[in-house]
This record gives sequence, C-alpha cells and structure tokens, in this order.
Amino acid sequence: MNILIVGSGGRESAFAWKIAQSDRITQLYIAPGNAGTSRYGQNVPIEVTDFEGIADFVRQHAVAMVIVGPEEPLVKGIHDYFLDRVDLREIPVIGPQQKGAQLEGSKDFAKQFMVRHGIPTAASRSFDKATLADGLAYLETQRLPIVLKADGLAAGKGVLICTALEEAKAELKAMLADAKFGKASSKVVIEEYLAGIELSVFVLTDGDTYKVLPAAKDYKRIGEGDTGLNTGGMGSVSPVPFADNEFLDKVEERIIVPTIAGLKKDNIPYKGFIFIGLMNVNGEPYVIEYNVRMGDPETESVLPRIESDLLDLLEGVAQGNLTDRSFTLSSKTAATVVLVSGGYPGTYEPGKAISNIENVKDSIVFHAGTNEVDGVVQTAGGRVLAVTALEDTMFEALQQATADAGRIYFEGKYFRKDIGFDLI
Repeated sequence: MNILIVGSGGRESAFAWKIAQSDRITQLYIAPGNAGTSRYGQNVPIEVTDFEGIADFVRQHAVAMVIVGPEEPLVKGIHDYFLDRVDLREIPVIGPQQKGAQLEGSKDFAKQFMVRHGIPTAASRSFDKATLADGLAYLETQRLPIVLKADGLAAGKGVLICTALEEAKAELKAMLADAKFGKASSKVVIEEYLAGIELSVFVLTDGDTYKVLPAAKDYKRIGEGDTGLNTGGMGSVSPVPFADNEFLDKVEERIIVPTIAGLKKDNIPYKGFIFIGLMNVNGEPYVIEYNVRMGDPETESVLPRIESDLLDLLEGVAQGNLTDRSFTLSSKTAATVVLVSGGYPGTYEPGKAISNIENVKDSIVFHAGTNEVDGVVQTAGGRVLAVTALEDTMFEALQQATADAGRIYFEGKYFRKDIGFDLI
C-alpha cells in the first residue's frame, strides 16, 4: 500500500525508517519531510497544515493511510477534514479528531478531563484575562515553586516554573495581559509543583482497546547536568530503569485504563497515539500532560525497540481491531543524542553544511532540521540530527550514541554528553 507521513522532524524520520521496513509498503511519501526522510521514501513539498494540498495528493497517489506526526495539524482538525469529505472519509488517518486533540491543544481541557475521570494529576485552577485579579490572589495561597502553563500550543515554551511569588505574579500578568505566548496564553493553568522524576509512556489506541508501547525518558535542558534553558529535547533513553513492572502496572491501572474509558464516556473518538507525560513521585505516577502524538526525541528511542511490523499495529488502529494485533519488543536499550545548531534554543544560523554522517556505522542517524541543497545536506533548524544506538546495556548504548554524535560535523554543532548518566 501507499502511505503518507505528515511532518518533517526527527519523529517523522524515525517513522519513515521504521515503516519503510514493512514488506507491505508499495510507496512511502513524507510531506514535507527532510534530507533524511528522502532515504526511506519520497518527500512531497506540502506543508503540514495545507489540508487541501494533502487531500489532493492522497487522491492522486492512491494513498491508503495517512500518519500524522506533529500536533498542529491534529489540533487544527486534519482528521475531521478527511471525515468531512465524501471522497476521503474511507482513508484512515492515524491521529485523533479535533475533539480528542484538545487533550494537547488545551491544558485546561486536559485538566478538566483528568479531574472528571479520577486520573491522578497536580491540583490546579485556570484563569483568563478577565479573571487575572483572581489568579493573582490565588497565587498568594499557593506553595512555591508553582507552575504556570499556557493553555494552548506554545511550541514547547509555554510552561514556566516560578520559585518566587513576585516572579509568578509578573509572569501571570505577562501571559494573560501582555499575551507573552500569543493566543496560547489567553488562558493560563496555575498548577501545583510536583517534585519527582519525569518519564513518558506511549499508548496506541483504536478508541476501544490499546497497546502500551515502550516508556522513555527525555532530557529537555540545553546544558549538561540539566541546566540552562528548556529545549524541544536534547536526548532520550528507553527503557527507563526506574519504571519497573510494578510502577508501569500502576500507570496502566490508574491512568491508561481510565483515560481510554474517559474518552469513550465523553464520546470522544480517538484513533492514534497518546503520549502521557508522567511524574514519578515516590513511586506514584501523576500525569503532567497529555500529547496526542508521539514525542520527539522519544520516538527515536522507542521505535528502534519495536522489532515487528509497525504497520500491522497501525492497520489495527484503522480497522478497529487493535486487540487482535501483537508486537515484539527488543530487550536492548536505545539511547538517543540530539545534535543542535549553535545558539539553540535561542537565535541560530541555518545553512551549515553537515559532513561525516556516512561514517556513523553503529548508530542510526535520524534527521530533524535538515535540507539538501545542490547535493549538500545542511542544517535547517535548531535540532538538527538525532543519533540513536541500540545496545545490550544502557551504558553501551549511551557510549555508542555519544561517540557517534561526535563523529558528525557542522559549524556550531553542540550536543550533551551526559544524556542518561543520571540513570546509570
């Protein structure tokens, strides 16, 4: 069959790498893709929110399934667009409809969903510009540190942890009154700070049944030792040593089962991935956030551990018979190290030639922010490449991925050399 992956980052590069291995693929397309995805299929110059352009391409090229990588087209309703068109509604879209995508598109919606269905999460209240004074008064009653979250999509930048009351008040004013994050912060969730260690659990569901995919831990801070500014992710590991069977059983019983049941109870159709961002607080799981797609760079650590045909699982989602499908998992550890442009997550200069990728033999190099100009692969984003090693032990995987990250060169290249060291 012909498959279209929507997106252009490291996550979509990993999906393309994995799906291209299926013997059921006739032609793989990636829209718009990057310099790396073209190794696994054909890149198509269509933007992720150009629903009409995507639809025309799907019809013209007999695409049998659309896999949506990033959150923006899901929140804007790409799945609904297909369902609303008579000529497209039979083509399965992997990713929730707009209503379900609100789990990521609105932090307030997600918090209300969790409270309604008894899913453990941090205590919170939401405020908008009209209730700013109430929000400021609420801050005075809360323990520090305190978390402020922009309600809408803010490209990973809309979460602030404030350690002082005056700082929290100033940031709340900036978000609500001064639109610090644009429309995304027209509403703000003020949330209790949970102290613990974060991890991500990934679930694939057909709206009725589900499969739990490997857990992963990612590293957001730009600096070694988890210092400096937040980024889209500097690396990840899977599995997560502290997420043992006892802990993951709690996650399934207290979070995954009520999440799937809650979607059904609320009449929210959902076919796709659910990313559950968790905090492990003294062995007890709490939901920090939902995302409605796979994470990045976690995908680059999770997919290499799935040994069987991913397309079989995705067909199960499309056909509503996921419960009849199975998958096999490697017992090895995957470690991913992300290479970023100099200056990231601040200002950076794209267009730097990348060399030596071909000399990486023992890791997989997933492209994130790259393009190809006159046969030369160049940087085209803040996060440029993700290098993943799959080895018998975490130490070996981290050692290999870090060594291979060092083999690649582009001007201004930076990567963390301590990914996963806190887990060894």
